[in-house]
Amino acid sequence: MRPIIFSKMDFSHSSLFGYIEDLQELTIIERPVRRSLKTPEEIERLTVDEELSDIERAVYLLSSGQDIQGTSVVANLPVLMRQNPAETLRRVLPKIREVLHVAGVEMQLTAAVSFLTVLQEESVSIHTYSHSFLHIILQNLEHRDAGVSNAWLETLLAVIEALPKETVRHEILSPLGSKAQLSQTLQSRLVSCKIMGKVANKFEAHIVKREVLPLVKSLCQDVEYEVRACMCRQLEHVARGIGTELTKTVVLPELVELARDEGSSVRLAAFETLVNLLDMFDADDRSQTVLPLVKSFCEKSFKTDESILVSLSFHLGKLCNGLYGIFTPEQHLRFLEFYKKLSTLGLQQENGHNDNQLHLQTLEQEKKYISVRKNCAYNFPAMIVFVDPKNFHLELYSIFFCLCHDPEVPVRYTMAISFFEVAKLLNSDVYTIHKELVTLLQDESLEVLDALVGHLPEILELMTNRGENNGSESKLLSIPDLIPALTTAEQRAATSLKWRTHEKLLQKYACLPHIISSDQIYYRFLHRMLTIILTNNVLPVQKAAARTLCVYLRYNRKQEQRHEVIQKLIEQLGQGKSYWNRLRFLDTCEFIMELFSKSFFCKYFFLPVLELTHDPVANVRMKLCCLLPKVKSTLKIPTDKHLLQQLELCIRKLLCQEKDKDVLTIVKRTVLELDRMEISVDTEQLEKEKQKNEGRSTNINDKMFEKKRRDSKTSSVLAKSINLSISGSSSGTSAGKEEKKSKLVRSQSFSTQVLHPKYSNIDKCPNKSSATGYTSSVPGMGKSCMLSFSDDSFRTHAAGNSGNAAFPSSSSHNLFNSADQKRNGNKESQTRRMSIKNRKSNS
Repeated sequence: MRPIIFSKMDFSHSSLFGYIEDLQELTIIERPVRRSLKTPEEIERLTVDEELSDIERAVYLLSSGQDIQGTSVVANLPVLMRQNPAETLRRVLPKIREVLHVAGVEMQLTAAVSFLTVLQEESVSIHTYSHSFLHIILQNLEHRDAGVSNAWLETLLAVIEALPKETVRHEILSPLGSKAQLSQTLQSRLVSCKIMGKVANKFEAHIVKREVLPLVKSLCQDVEYEVRACMCRQLEHVARGIGTELTKTVVLPELVELARDEGSSVRLAAFETLVNLLDMFDADDRSQTVLPLVKSFCEKSFKTDESILVSLSFHLGKLCNGLYGIFTPEQHLRFLEFYKKLSTLGLQQENGHNDNQLHLQTLEQEKKYISVRKNCAYNFPAMIVFVDPKNFHLELYSIFFCLCHDPEVPVRYTMAISFFEVAKLLNSDVYTIHKELVTLLQDESLEVLDALVGHLPEILELMTNRGENNGSESKLLSIPDLIPALTTAEQRAATSLKWRTHEKLLQKYACLPHIISSDQIYYRFLHRMLTIILTNNVLPVQKAAARTLCVYLRYNRKQEQRHEVIQKLIEQLGQGKSYWNRLRFLDTCEFIMELFSKSFFCKYFFLPVLELTHDPVANVRMKLCCLLPKVKSTLKIPTDKHLLQQLELCIRKLLCQEKDKDVLTIVKRTVLELDRMEISVDTEQLEKEKQKNEGRSTNINDKMFEKKRRDSKTSSVLAKSINLSISGSSSGTSAGKEEKKSKLVRSQSFSTQVLHPKYSNIDKCPNKSSATGYTSSVPGMGKSCMLSFSDDSFRTHAAGNSGNAAFPSSSSHNLFNSADQKRNGNKESQTRRMSIKNRKSNS
């Protein structure tokens, strides 16, 4: 089919004819899709009565439904077991057992998975499971399809771990004697091998010796190489189960014989099993049995048996260190040369091949050689331990250089992963691999860069702290060309489509303040981070750049540079034209609150953040509202009282003026959260203000004491005149009533003014003055005197002195007491005069 190009429309006859052909081809493609739709008869057969219960529907579909419906029931078996295990075991499971005899591959695989899920979910007891499910599993183990048989085998191996020993012994181990015979099928004997390996760890050593080892020996001598190889790989599990002594007498001779087997897969299995069991052999077994076998493998690998090369290169590090104690110097050097040879395999003439023969190598050989060099890169840290890190530069540096410059990406990728381990092992000699670090940072493959960046902070720290030039003023000299390599790596990651690698790189670059100087970070990296925030389109990358920028700002000690960066953040992000930049400004402020002190944020960023409450974009206001609790947590009282007032004002405006429903919902939720928050108190500042207020209150108290003393002199004279006026004419009495009434009204109004809700706890404060006694002794003048005292104390409280808050309540209380005493005195004098008049009239 020809591609249809719409960039240049050509309406000629030939072009239109071509378009018609393309459309006809498209219609032909659509026809099979229409034919694949279900007919009404098929839909009718697939329809099930909706009133049936889950159990009844499952039984009906297994009995008369189609295969796809039966497979659906089998897949739903774990759900049925959770809902109604008794009915499922009684009615559904027998139907599944019947159907599996004639079921296809898909239903068999689904049943194996479902049976394993029921076991893992523990829907029934293990006794019930073994009684109901185990027999079905064992019946389907020898399915003719190898994939189905392996699926049931995996289920059985998982079941063996959970079953009790007696059940395993009677139901599984006992039938193995007949299943492992040569008369059985190949698949049956392969299954028996894997079951042997699993069962060996289930029982004690004497049971394994009596019932398992005879079958193991028989299967190791099987006529089929697949069976011998399979049983050979299970010998490791058998050896772990029977212990060191039986391994030496029974397993090791079998491994030696299998290592000389005619089948290459059997020899490979024997070699890998020997390497894995090195820790179970003593020094004599290693030197007399294992080492000769390993030497034979190494010699044959290049000459006659290249199939073992990949496995040998993969296990070589473990093998060399496992046999390290028994190597002679000559053997040590021989294995080291063998490793060097494998590390350059395929890069130069090997095994006597000439250039023409190299050109004729097959693609399969090339892949094999790449795998060998990749395994050598994987084992490089182990080989450093083998030769001793002190001898690295002499023995292994040339191989390290070749592997880091290998033409194949998988090899360089593996070296990048291993680079941190190599740096740790070299310790003080880490300066010798500086060039290779720069090379891998500038690698053309981003996969290599991604692998190296994972431990980049640790690598750079090792190189700067343990390098040759580890002085504080010249630590950069130990890593030449590092900064260009870092900038090149970031630019290549930025221009690629692998944004996760770019994000990871920016996150790791936050370690640079510990590696290079502040000025170099400022001129080479800090502005680059700001550019990424402003121009990159990937949110995780922008956030990573923002956080790294905040780290750079945190370690920058030059005030001019700091102020410049802060100003750019506010102007280009916080006040930027794009709402996306303003959102990133809020992200940056969140990182600043995390990395900097509270006072730093309040000084530079608190008010710019609050300005975004007027932002025209709802998303910005919404994000700001979510950030307000963190913003409030940066405040300290009383230092930031004015900022708290600004925050409360912005919240009120949002509540009153916000029109967006989503934003308003978040505002209301944020207000509730802010009300529950407690603001931290600056104790030092509070103590300073208390000292200032105490000085003011002392001066005020002195003035009040002088005023009391002056008023006390005049009060005695006034008291005499008041007494005379009370016993005088009736006109003076009425005038005194009016005066007392007006003063009582004033005292009541003042008391209501003082008892404001803000000062509702004033009555609980102790009385710190002698005003009470003074007013009770001088009922007339005391009221006016107390009014002046109360005014002074109220002003003192407003100025911030909480110690004098008791004056208003005590004064108002005394005013009411004095008024009551006067009222009672007037009534008594009036009754006394009425009684005198009555006596005179009677007389």
